[in-house]
Amino acid sequence: MARERAELLTVRQVLEELGGISRRTFYRWRELRIAPHCIRLPNGELRVRRDVLNAWLEDHAEGAA
Repeated sequence: MARERAELLTVRQVLEELGGISRRTFYRWRELRIAPHCIRLPNGELRVRRDVLNAWLEDHAEGAA
């Protein structure tokens, strides 16, 4: 059975998806543990899975329960 490969977004792509927030804001959210969960690659770069970002956005939508 073939396993689907999750789309991994760079921090830059996540910033664009979030309407162009600053890198500083994103890293501050990470410090506060309110940013979407990231994966740290062996080279130190961060990635965010597309499904994790979408779920995070749903959780933070206005009127979300």
